[in-house]
Amino acid sequence: SLQYLILAGNLKSLAGLKMFTELEELIVDNNLLGNDLQLPRLPNLHTLTLNKNHISFQGRCSALLEHLADVTPSLEYLSLLGNEACPNQLVSPDKDEDDYQRYRYFVLYKLPQLKFLDTRKVTKREGMEAQERGAFMKVVKPKPEAVSYSHPLPYSPLPRGSRDPMTHKGVFAKCRYIYYGKHSEGNRFIRNDQL
Repeated sequence: SLQYLILAGNLKSLAGLKMFTELEELIVDNNLLGNDLQLPRLPNLHTLTLNKNHISFQGRCSALLEHLADVTPSLEYLSLLGNEACPNQLVSPDKDEDDYQRYRYFVLYKLPQLKFLDTRKVTKREGMEAQERGAFMKVVKPKPEAVSYSHPLPYSPLPRGSRDPMTHKGVFAKCRYIYYGKHSEGNRFIRNDQL
């Protein structure tokens, strides 16, 4: 029976795995697999890598992790690197180590039997922390189309009639007041020895 399988080539589904229930390692990197991924029951599977697919925390990722917990009870090593679900500073500059740690807590909360997640070993302390806080670590962002702006144009403090450069009525005049800067508020915190 087949115990080790590598599948690549823009796969969108793993429906054909029903015949390979004795698999111990499954590598399905660089495919088009998403949150709707369905695996058959693989009781001996201990290693699953889903690197560089289309898995995100938007929508059904929580359901995907629950599905993995149900059909892969022996899973000890999971890698989701290169997916939107796995925050990475190199790919997304707006992500940081805290985002990655929240992701780890959430995944470990859903899959507490993991010994390795991505490239790092799961520590005992991290596992305990995940069970305490993991349920609250899912990061949810609003859908782009859900954000609406009441002003389609950029904000301008000018009255509506003055925004068009062709109809602008500005005034140029000479001011009678001359500012010498003797009593400047900006200098009151600077001591003589700092000048």
